[in-house]
Amino acid sequence: MSLLDTHQSQVKQAFFVTGTDTEVGKTFVSCALLAACADAGLSTAAYKPVSAGCDLTPNGLRNEDALLLQQASNIALAYNEVNPIAFEEPIAPHLACAKLVAMDKGKPIELSAIHKGFNALVAKQADVLLVEGAGGWRLPLGQNNNGQEQFLSDFAIAENLPVILVVGMRLGCVNHALLTAQAIARDGLKIAGWVANMLEPDMPFLEENIQSLQQLLTAPLLARLPKAHSPESVKASFKLHQLGLTM
Repeated sequence: MSLLDTHQSQVKQAFFVTGTDTEVGKTFVSCALLAACADAGLSTAAYKPVSAGCDLTPNGLRNEDALLLQQASNIALAYNEVNPIAFEEPIAPHLACAKLVAMDKGKPIELSAIHKGFNALVAKQADVLLVEGAGGWRLPLGQNNNGQEQFLSDFAIAENLPVILVVGMRLGCVNHALLTAQAIARDGLKIAGWVANMLEPDMPFLEENIQSLQQLLTAPLLARLPKAHSPESVKASFKLHQLGLTM
């Protein structure tokens, strides 16, 4: 049983936001969706359980994407509630973690810690809770204390979270989107919808690629987001009713 099944009175809906690759705009899309939900009168919270490439500040490690998600949430959240597991080096989290463990400066990532952080945010009773992944769907987290290989997707599977797939519109995106969608389906999860994020405005055959994705993906197209400077400027692009997000 997922956490949402046991806390239905405390959260209206939670989604796991993943992408076809790293740097496809997951945070931009998440912040725009949070802004759209806020405009619809919904309370929002965001969770980025694992991050890398963090800045060392007087307050500890801070990740730029996690800070944006914290700011985009309209429920007040402490940074560590949004991003409990952070690494300074801009490399894959499992590699950053393994390096620290080898130096006796850290411990293995434990999925139980990610579930605990999620549990705490569910208790905030937001109408919408977005969980943003890192990299793509099958992000390794390394071995836990029992020597078992872990992936961030294991968390989404255990919580039975519907997935929002961010497709970075560029050459090769159809293949990447279909492979990701197949992996999600084989893991037993539903894709609630997908977002076409315009990484390359001059992409050849852009419309044809979007049409192909609409034909080949069973999930609805939630938004087409143009290349923009701020999530606020594109928040009206989302079709919230397709996610069941209405007051």
